[in-house]
Amino acid sequence: MACACGEGGSRTPRNRDRIMLRGMLFHGYHGVLAEENKLGQKFLVDVDAWMDLSKAGESDEMGDSVSYADIYKQIKAIVEGPPFKLVESVANAIAKALLSAHPSISDVRVKMDPFEKNCNGME
Repeated sequence: MACACGEGGSRTPRNRDRIMLRGMLFHGYHGVLAEENKLGQKFLVDVDAWMDLSKAGESDEMGDSVSYADIYKQIKAIVEGPPFKLVESVANAIAKALLSAHPSISDVRVKMDPFEKNCNGME
């Protein structure tokens, strides 16, 4: 598992409001082993993005929030994009991209695990 947080690591986020995306599954080619880079593997990604959502809650306008779809597309592009050696580097790239692209996001938490099938071969 890798976790990356924006602007301050493990400190308490400035905003209590957050958008959470859970259970996103992507195929990427990250790892230090040649097999990981050649065959790839699935990665399970969870992301929390903290921001002040009070204005969006009152206005009901998308312009006052951040689109879940936009966040998902950014994460997908990174995980399915050029390979990194370390999963920690992928998580860091996701956190940095979201903080850069969305100024209203104050903090980001990324949890990323290689996805493995259970012993029955079922996902």
